[in-house]
Amino acid sequence: MAKDKRIRDRGVVIDDGLATLQRWGLRIIVIAVAAWIVGHLIGTIWMVLYPVALALIVTTVLGPPAAWLRSKGWPDALAAVTIVLGFIGAVVGIIAVLTPQVAGQASEVAAGASDGLQKIRDWVTGEPLNLSDGQITRAIEAVQDKLTSSASAISSGVFSTIGTATSVIVNLVLVLMLTFFFVKDGHKFLPWVRTLGGQRAGVHLVEVMQRAWDTLGGFIRTQTLVALIDAVIIGGGLAILGSPLAVPLGVVTFFGAYIPIIGAFVSGALAVLVTLVTNGTNDALIAMGIVVAVQQLEGNVLSPWLQGKNMNLHPAVVLLSVTAGGSLFGVTGAFLAVPVVATIAEILRYLNERIDDSVSVLAPKEDSDSAETLAED
Repeated sequence: MAKDKRIRDRGVVIDDGLATLQRWGLRIIVIAVAAWIVGHLIGTIWMVLYPVALALIVTTVLGPPAAWLRSKGWPDALAAVTIVLGFIGAVVGIIAVLTPQVAGQASEVAAGASDGLQKIRDWVTGEPLNLSDGQITRAIEAVQDKLTSSASAISSGVFSTIGTATSVIVNLVLVLMLTFFFVKDGHKFLPWVRTLGGQRAGVHLVEVMQRAWDTLGGFIRTQTLVALIDAVIIGGGLAILGSPLAVPLGVVTFFGAYIPIIGAFVSGALAVLVTLVTNGTNDALIAMGIVVAVQQLEGNVLSPWLQGKNMNLHPAVVLLSVTAGGSLFGVTGAFLAVPVVATIAEILRYLNERIDDSVSVLAPKEDSDSAETLAED
């Protein structure tokens, strides 16, 4: 009599388990190799992708006003030229006002932070704490060396991260030219993709790209507003306290806000340390109160209210993405980490929705409503 294949003894169960493990193991290996190849390609052409990424980020800010001008009957080129030139004029004006103060006082900010760390060391190793100063001293000295060595880099400007292979001027011109073309013709890209991909693939490509673009644009615009509010409140508070470095610390706060969680912590700690040296302990405690209040306002009111569900990322995911991006690619990676992760998350959500649509109506309910469940979390 032939063996009944429906009878599953322990050998069959173990064999099925190992076969499943083998299949998934091979799939994970293939996915990991593909991810490594993609990462290697991105690293190889990074000097090309970086200006494109910056231009796309700037376009998320300039695209809506250009679209408004087009809706009023302006030609594409005229609307793009007007918005881009206006943006350049605003940036140049801000730089002309702030650069003399920020560049001239960058070394003082670094030196003040270093001296503030030294004061904290003296306090924690003295009465009444009497902590051992061995590890504390080494940590303080490491931070002091980093701050001292970074002072000249801070003074040189924010474009030093563009890279050493190509000059800053060339990259800047390239970013501006790409921004102009993206603002001028970007609205034609999705219809072209729909036509190129056809009815089956084009619809999905357009939907995913539109969602990713909306997520990226919402993040950049909202984060800019949040950063401006943080900088005005903290910089204004330091100015009221009489801090001579209120303006450069406000600028540091503004740019630090683009790196969620870590940027706010670092810029806030820097403001407190510098105030400790320039104004004394009482003003430093007041500055700490201002920084903590602003961070609570940002974390509990501004970001949830302004961002809403635009990002829909857990804080742990944001923290890990910023840490990984900063470790791999420095300041640039920390800045781009959250937009990249948010875009990937939006793609995965769309794929999950398509999976839900393909699940049989006879399947359990939890198998066909996972997209809605994830969206509510």
